[in-house]
Amino acid sequence: MAKISPFEAVRPQPQLAKQVASKPYDVLNSAEAKIEAVGNAYSFLHITKSEIGLPDTIDIHSTEVYELALNNLTAFIQRDVLFKESKPCYYIYQLIMDGRAQTGLVCVSSIDDYNNDIIKKHEFTRPEKELDRINHIKTTGAQTGNVFLAYRNQASIDTLIDKWKTNKTPVYDFTADDGIQHTVWAVSDETVIDQITHIFETEVPCTYIADGHHRAASAAKVLVALREENKTKAGDDEKKISPYFLTTLFPSNQLQIMDYNRVVKDLNGHTAEAFIAALSNQFEVATCDIAYKPTALHHFGMYVDKTWYSLIAKPGTYNDADPIGVLDVTILQNNILATLLNIHDQRTDKRIDFVGGIRGLGELEKRVDNGDMAIAFSLYPVTIDQLFNIADAGEVMPPKSTWFEPKLRDGLLTHLIHS
Repeated sequence: MAKISPFEAVRPQPQLAKQVASKPYDVLNSAEAKIEAVGNAYSFLHITKSEIGLPDTIDIHSTEVYELALNNLTAFIQRDVLFKESKPCYYIYQLIMDGRAQTGLVCVSSIDDYNNDIIKKHEFTRPEKELDRINHIKTTGAQTGNVFLAYRNQASIDTLIDKWKTNKTPVYDFTADDGIQHTVWAVSDETVIDQITHIFETEVPCTYIADGHHRAASAAKVLVALREENKTKAGDDEKKISPYFLTTLFPSNQLQIMDYNRVVKDLNGHTAEAFIAALSNQFEVATCDIAYKPTALHHFGMYVDKTWYSLIAKPGTYNDADPIGVLDVTILQNNILATLLNIHDQRTDKRIDFVGGIRGLGELEKRVDNGDMAIAFSLYPVTIDQLFNIADAGEVMPPKSTWFEPKLRDGLLTHLIHS
């Protein structure tokens, strides 16, 4: 069963919440983060993307970057931009995007649950991205990035959360510049805290990583390593290491998965004409007058040489009986990326990159038209039931198969790993 706990969040003063709250570190590159934080000394990007305060020539994975993140976090606390909660709390976090609301429970989840697959995964992680967050957590002593977990919805949890939202005043309520409304309530009543903890312990057998595999893996590795180091220390040198990591848990019936698209640097020696001809063995290929966004499973969009194409996988070219084989991300991998483009491991191959559906098809066109990439593919989204079924079966999707919106904001609730 799922083991969760309240925690003493480090969070912004209410009047500064909107200025502090920032988009997740992994949806912005350094240049975008620098633009986002211009004129805002309170932006949490100064902590999660601290390279924005250094020369553009800096290696974003250098020790200097992580040390600046620590200095900025310390300064935010010393200046009372951020403060530490006086007692452990749960937090209710509601996001409203385009009129659709979803509400999650912010808590800390057990590292042992992660390691024992009570927290289920559906993706492998990319080593270099893991290492980045490992270094960030170790240096800052904080988990600044929230792991987005899902669970099969339970009416008893919904009832408790809805009652608190109805009867209590939120500690934060603002609409960000992108139009998404963020509302947070602090659950400080010990009776309600105990009820929530008990329900998860008795009624929720497992949770699923929806978004944040790298954040979860990094946190688990850091905390396990620090616990081992701690065993060799004593007295004043000993620090208590948290056995938990920062998570927000959402019921599955409130979640929406968007497409997660691909761009590739080259055509592996093919001309565009030869590449399109080769696709006809596995796909029905047609030219499109406008950008093609797939509207059904096994339909794909492709953009190359300033032209969009629709691709429909032919029957018999994929395995309907296999929960992994039937996924469009698998069909793309098996029938295009591996066979035609010689990309066999999307986690480590530097020739492929991933573009979240929230950025739109225009971002795919941009990456190809500017010469950064040679070809782009748009996909139909994975469903939440597909995600659960694959994780339950102990299977793993190709990396970056799911994109969830709206995103949790960094900086509203931070977890310190030492006490």
